[in-house]
Amino acid sequence: MPVKQPITPVILSGGSGTRLWPVSRGERPKQFIALTDERTMFQLTLARIAGLAGATAPVIVGNAAHVDLIHDQGDEGMTLILEPMARNTAPAIALAAIALEEQDSAMLVMPSDHVIADVAAFHAAIARARDLVAQGWLVTFGIEPDAPETGFGYIALGDELADGVRKVARFVEKPDAARAAQMLADGGHVWNAGIFLFSARAYLAALAQHQPAMLAAARAAMAGASHGGNIIQPAAEAFAACPSDSIDYAVMERADKVACAPVAMGWSDVGSWDALHALAPKDAANNALHGPSYAIEATGCLIRSDGPHVTVVGANDLIVIATGDEILILPRGKSQDVRKAVAALAERVNKP
Repeated sequence: MPVKQPITPVILSGGSGTRLWPVSRGERPKQFIALTDERTMFQLTLARIAGLAGATAPVIVGNAAHVDLIHDQGDEGMTLILEPMARNTAPAIALAAIALEEQDSAMLVMPSDHVIADVAAFHAAIARARDLVAQGWLVTFGIEPDAPETGFGYIALGDELADGVRKVARFVEKPDAARAAQMLADGGHVWNAGIFLFSARAYLAALAQHQPAMLAAARAAMAGASHGGNIIQPAAEAFAACPSDSIDYAVMERADKVACAPVAMGWSDVGSWDALHALAPKDAANNALHGPSYAIEATGCLIRSDGPHVTVVGANDLIVIATGDEILILPRGKSQDVRKAVAALAERVNKP
């Protein structure tokens, strides 16, 4: 049997995580916080690599402001690429692909802040996709939907390319409720999880075809990078010239050889306090309690405290989040409105 490409996990860890404010902050975003386990989201992502056939030490693409957190929570042998500034996922992945170009690893690109409950199912989906990756296909992993979610993008599946892997027919923007329900009823659609597998050279070739300016800026940034220990710091001035775009818009929606491996693996992007309530253990009244928090004659609440004792009495379906300096209260089902609180905080801080 031919030797398969090594798989290098590429973990994207540059996000600010404001959707879980006030626990998640710019200086300590959600990937570095223990939300669903005793381990942080970043540590859970690293743990997902264990037992993966052919895996090498990971490459972490992160924010220079988080370098101490990455070192404290990371593994020996990892390589850190510190983005000089945020330019979205396509340029971040380009930096890693350039670092891995010579060995042409199969890059397993994962966000650092997702939950995957069934790691064995994830590894099996990776195994199904590896032969196609060796043939130059760009593979994304689609989550088999169990509800008409409107908060995710969807992937429409085309012809089968290999056992359990299908050609991508098209990407679908986040739908309204009626469209989501129709796609769920029709079948053949999966949620776009933002997890990818492709060779470094195939990704760079796609950039050369579809995003030459982005590739040129990333190459210039890496050519001028400084190196120290396990840290690569791309040249800031060169990277500042890089267009900012997501991998979906910049590459996946434009390239020809794009495939999807559908998988049911207990996935969540933990993108809101509502999502955390859904994941968390709950009492008989459907309350999820964390820290010194209590529910009396209350149902369906998420109550989390990292400091003061919080007691909710006679209320239903509330989200109550308390930290040392901020308290957030809003109805369950409205947790996306946390952005209004973050905006108000920014206005208070910046007010002359």
